[in-house]
Amino acid sequence: MSLKPLPETVLGYGPPTILAPMQDVTTLPFMKVMDEYGSPDYYFTEYFRVHPTSRLEAHILSSITENPTGRPIFAQVIGEDLLQLQRTVEELQRYPIAGVDLNMGCPAPKIYKKNVGGGLLRDPEKVEALFCKLRESCKGSLSIKMRIGFEDDRNFEKIIDLLNTYKIDFVSIHGRTVKQMYRGAVDYQRIALAVKWLKAPVFANGNLTSFTVAHQVHQHTQCYGLMIGRSAIRNPWIFRQIREFYAGKTPYQPKLSQVYEYIFRLFESLPSAFRNEKHAIGFMKKFLAFIGQSVDPQGKFLYQARRTRTLTELQSCCQHYLIDRGNAEKPYPIEPYATVVARPNHEM
Repeated sequence: MSLKPLPETVLGYGPPTILAPMQDVTTLPFMKVMDEYGSPDYYFTEYFRVHPTSRLEAHILSSITENPTGRPIFAQVIGEDLLQLQRTVEELQRYPIAGVDLNMGCPAPKIYKKNVGGGLLRDPEKVEALFCKLRESCKGSLSIKMRIGFEDDRNFEKIIDLLNTYKIDFVSIHGRTVKQMYRGAVDYQRIALAVKWLKAPVFANGNLTSFTVAHQVHQHTQCYGLMIGRSAIRNPWIFRQIREFYAGKTPYQPKLSQVYEYIFRLFESLPSAFRNEKHAIGFMKKFLAFIGQSVDPQGKFLYQARRTRTLTELQSCCQHYLIDRGNAEKPYPIEPYATVVARPNHEM
C-alpha cells in the first residue's frame, strides 16, 4: 500500500494527519465533534480487545459503521493470541475499514503486564509471530502503532527489521519508551532513523502540541505524516491549522468564547449512559485536563474545573474564565502553558 492523503481540494496542503487512538476518547461522538472543527486525514478506532472470549465491542464498531466524517478509518486491535487475532481481523474486514492497526504502544501498566500493547516491545520473537499471522490474515492495509522501546530502545532495530520483513504498510511511532509513559523528552531522532530504515511511511507521534511544532518535527524527521492525540483534545482546530500553515495561510486562531462552545459541544455529545450528571461531569474532566492547559498560565481554570460536581458549577466556572471580564474575545493560545500540566491516562 502506498498511503496517500485525500485530494488537495478536500483537505488542503501538508503532510497527512491522523487523530491518534485514545481509549475512552476517540469514540464516534468525539469523531463527530472533531469533524466540525476540522478532521484529520485519517481516524483510528479505540482498540478492540482480543482474547479467546472477545467479541467486537458494539460501541467501538459504531465508529466504523456510522463514521460521518468521510475520512478513512483504521480498526485498532490489541492482543497477543495469534488465532484470536486472526479471527478478529477476519471479522473486522467485513466492515468498511481502511485497514487494521496493531497496538504496540499502550503504556498503561494494566495493559503491558498482560504482554500486550507496549509490553510486546520486550519480545521481538512474539512480535514476529504476530506480524506473520496478521500479514497472512489482513487482506488490506496493515499498520503498527508503537513506541521506541519498553524501558529502553534495545529492541528498536530488531523490530524495524521485522516491519520491513513483513511489509507493514505504515507505522506510527511515539518517540518515548513505554516506561516513560508521557513524561520526559520525545526522541525525535529515533523517529528520524526509522524514517531512513523503514520501507513503509512513518507517522511521527508524541508532543505535537501545535502546527509550529508539527512542522518542526516533520522537517527534522522527514516523516511521511503526523499523528496527534492529546493536543487535538486541547485544540480541535489543530488539523485545520496544520493544513492552513502548509498552504501559506495564517492559521486560524480561535477565541476563548469558542473554547466555551467546544466544551459544551463535547458535553452534549456524551452518550446517554453518561446522562447521570455526576458521571458526565467526571467524564468531561478527562477533556478539561487538556483544554485547561491553554486557558490561563496560573492553571486557575483547571483547578476550579476539576472541583466542579454539577453542570451548573461547570457552566459557572467556564463562564468566569472563558466569557466574563472581557475574556470572550481573547485568543486561545496555540501552545499549552508550561506551568499547567494535565494528568494523561489514555493511550494517546
